[in-house]
Amino acid sequence: MEKLNRQQILSLPNGVTILRIVAIPLILFLLFYMGRGYQLLTALLFLGAAITDTFDGYLARRRGMVTTLGKFLDPLADKLLIVTALIALIPAREIPVWMVIVIVGREIAITGLRGIAVSQGIIIAASALGKYKTVFEAASIFFLILNGSYSFLNFRSIGMFFLWVALGVAVISGVDYFKKYLKSIIV
Repeated sequence: MEKLNRQQILSLPNGVTILRIVAIPLILFLLFYMGRGYQLLTALLFLGAAITDTFDGYLARRRGMVTTLGKFLDPLADKLLIVTALIALIPAREIPVWMVIVIVGREIAITGLRGIAVSQGIIIAASALGKYKTVFEAASIFFLILNGSYSFLNFRSIGMFFLWVALGVAVISGVDYFKKYLKSIIV
């Protein structure tokens, strides 16, 4: 078992990941304030937090600062950011509950599957489909937070389009993860 030292815990990549987790309550708090100014602030804060997902992993690999803590915190922060925002958007922006249930259920199922696989010594690497799913989820949330119509753009419609795409990719990638797992255990 890797023993963490203070320098590893306080590394820049882990700090960026922790900032993403700390931003979640602020995003949720601001989400329920009405007005374009709050919507824009909340959307930009969410987008900034979502972008740090790419930044912290890149930094950790580039600087040789990959830690067990980072490997645990990074996917946890990603799931917390996406899942809490989607759940909060149900009453705040009236998105369909069933869509959120499917996406959140997929996250729980895949996290559980990966945990089972690891306990069996099997590593199921993140797939490109899973990364696309995250991008579509983040895009949908960004536009749904903006919500209204600005000029000729209807951000709610754009957000719902991306949410439908995210839902489709979530289901397809979820099935793909289960296929990979079954393939690795059936000899």
